[in-house]
Amino acid sequence: MDRPQLADFLRKRREALQPEDVGLTRGPRRRTSGLRREEVAALSDMSVDYYSRLEQQRGPQPSEQMLAAIARGMRLTLAERDHLFRLAGHRAPERAVRTDHVSPGLMRVLDRLADTPAQVMTALGETLAQTPPARVLFGDETRFEGAMRSIGYRWFLHPPTRDVYPAEDHARHSRAFTADIRAVFAQHGPRSRAGALVAELLERSTEFAELWEQHELRDHHVLDKRLQHPETGVIEAQCQILVDPDQGQTLLVITAQPGTESYDKLRLLSVIGTQRMETDARTG
Repeated sequence: MDRPQLADFLRKRREALQPEDVGLTRGPRRRTSGLRREEVAALSDMSVDYYSRLEQQRGPQPSEQMLAAIARGMRLTLAERDHLFRLAGHRAPERAVRTDHVSPGLMRVLDRLADTPAQVMTALGETLAQTPPARVLFGDETRFEGAMRSIGYRWFLHPPTRDVYPAEDHARHSRAFTADIRAVFAQHGPRSRAGALVAELLERSTEFAELWEQHELRDHHVLDKRLQHPETGVIEAQCQILVDPDQGQTLLVITAQPGTESYDKLRLLSVIGTQRMETDARTG
């Protein structure tokens, strides 16, 4: 681990970023060159103290998970991400079509959706980045590790995952998640991560095993969904999907018809998300 070079790289990248680059508003009295440390920490989902120690050449060696979070928060390119990993004493992640690194371009799109439930996901349904309203609606899905990162895995083996959907819609979503997993499995084979996921689900979930035997496929995503939240009730929403073929990722955006009650409910989620983000920033 090269502490001086790591600290210098982080500081230079932070000073090069402007608030507009990451979807933040530039205040009239702003004098900071680039972003503040607390802003980078918030974008990277870590405490200000932890990030500050990295720039001050103090603290433990950051984990690969922490480095990946910093790379996303600072909108690093793949080359910059690899450099960050090497400075921190880790091997750079393998370059592959399936990657957890979100491209700066896709992150810029996500930044512009700060008032909308939106999140970047892998083909296996692993959430890599979320807007504040998405966290209010779905919870912090980036916190999971291992197989639990996949929404399909959690759907069948982690019951609270289903709470965001009305109970009468669960059977339809079970079929959809099974079909999505089958598509990834067919593309990458039984020795892939998708193969390991299928093997465990077949062993542990009777519901998944029964649906898997039906060989059901789907050639399009259902755009109309019903979602629910304790503070809003049921929301009639539409799901728009933007695909990044180079990274094998999708940007999922939740919208509602303007002028409807569901539209107002989504706006309420935005307010709740902003309040939570401001509270987190104050508490560090």
